[in-house]
Amino acid sequence: MTDPAALDPALFAWLAARSIARGVPLPVASHGGYRVDTRSDTETARWVFAHAGPGLESLARAIHAPRHFLKLCATPEVLHAALPPGWQIHPPGYFMIANAAPPNQTPAPGYEIAIERRGAVTQVRITAADGTPAASGYAAETAEAFIYDRIETAPAHRRRGLGGAVMAALHRAKRRQETPELLVATEEGRALYTTLGWRVLSPYSTASIPAT
Repeated sequence: MTDPAALDPALFAWLAARSIARGVPLPVASHGGYRVDTRSDTETARWVFAHAGPGLESLARAIHAPRHFLKLCATPEVLHAALPPGWQIHPPGYFMIANAAPPNQTPAPGYEIAIERRGAVTQVRITAADGTPAASGYAAETAEAFIYDRIETAPAHRRRGLGGAVMAALHRAKRRQETPELLVATEEGRALYTTLGWRVLSPYSTASIPAT
């Protein structure tokens, strides 16, 4: 696991690029971490921390409503220990960095791939022969990070290498090869990215107050 002091710049770089990829406000410093005002139907704001500390604990005590998410680069157990009663821990995630370029995968026969770039953001879509969406993903590039976001494969099209094809297509859109590549993965996603040459920088845990 990466030392939290060294982790913080990578975490901010990832979070800033993620905000660009999703069209939400850039992160701002708050309570020893970073706040993003997402203001969506399911999330009002999120705070992301490289390490646990008094700021995280005091913030958790001040929040009493759902749709406010606390995220920490630590195990779920560490996050849970920093929270007062009433908070719910979500399934674990992983903050990851690429060790090498992904294999140059292309979609299997019968699938078509489309790539669209708008400024710093690239979107890849793979469709099946009947035109239904099969896989998709986004990337955003800044001077500090190249991040992958929302890499998804439809259940009916999994285990056909489409996730790897999306990652490879996004990687080819990268302008500066020396820029670190970062993402946050689910438990299932970690298995895919490990096979593509990624390693875990730290666990990535999430908590929120359940809606009543």
